[in-house]
Amino acid sequence: MADRVGLVANHLGAFPNGILAGQVAIITGSGQGIGRASALLFAKEGASVVVTDIDKTKSDAVAQEIKDAGGKAISFPGDVTDPKFPEGIVKATVAAFGKLNIVINNAGFTFDGMIHKMTDAQWNLMLTVHNTAPFRLIRAAAEEFRKNNGEPRAIVNISSTSGIHGNVGQVNYATAKAGVNGMTKTIAKEWGPLGVRANSIAFGLVDTRLTRAKEAGEAIVVDGQKVSLGVPERMRAAGGRGYEYIPLRRAGTPEDAAGAVLFLASPLASYVTGHCLEVTGGVGI
Repeated sequence: MADRVGLVANHLGAFPNGILAGQVAIITGSGQGIGRASALLFAKEGASVVVTDIDKTKSDAVAQEIKDAGGKAISFPGDVTDPKFPEGIVKATVAAFGKLNIVINNAGFTFDGMIHKMTDAQWNLMLTVHNTAPFRLIRAAAEEFRKNNGEPRAIVNISSTSGIHGNVGQVNYATAKAGVNGMTKTIAKEWGPLGVRANSIAFGLVDTRLTRAKEAGEAIVVDGQKVSLGVPERMRAAGGRGYEYIPLRRAGTPEDAAGAVLFLASPLASYVTGHCLEVTGGVGI
């Protein structure tokens, strides 16, 4: 045990070229927020990163940022809900880097509404983005992931505490994120004998455009439909608790979140699979 603690504490010595040196990772939704922070961290730790976002400008910018820092990256912008997207990004990844080791299904957003007012379109879009899109990408990666070639292979699917505890106004999102956890455990059982690890992360409050004031005007366009992002200021203010409900007394940062993603994708979690890691600052304990 002491040796393992020492390895973690001095991983730069154990992994002089980075803890993900020689590995190739696809990170969806990596043009901003948690995805961007993860892409930058993965590249810093030696991975070749495939950056992808629905916004081409942001996707290209993050890939260039990695290359400017001396890392390896390509940009493959696109809509994860497009049925052609998964095959396209996997082929581009293998063409650029020769293999695929890690898939991070991070792309997603919220489309809130109370149950009695929620439309079929709101419901279906959340399941498409958070369940169908990750499933398709994992299926497209199957040929690479099921090879018995000794390469490390890991999948990290981003869930949410809404998928564990539910959340007012998010029946669609909560249902989808609960589904992420079920999908992850199934992958772990099916592909575990092949050496593939699959885990999920349930994030609590992380400071991104999904948790900031909706009045700021952030939005995303999916299949021609504009979806406003964020939480209405009246709802943010209604609790009046600040961060008192969080034991660490602060919101998480994208960098905090990226550290958890890196851990589950890395050799430090080599015997962890089928697990949902709650990253919440202590909420829920």
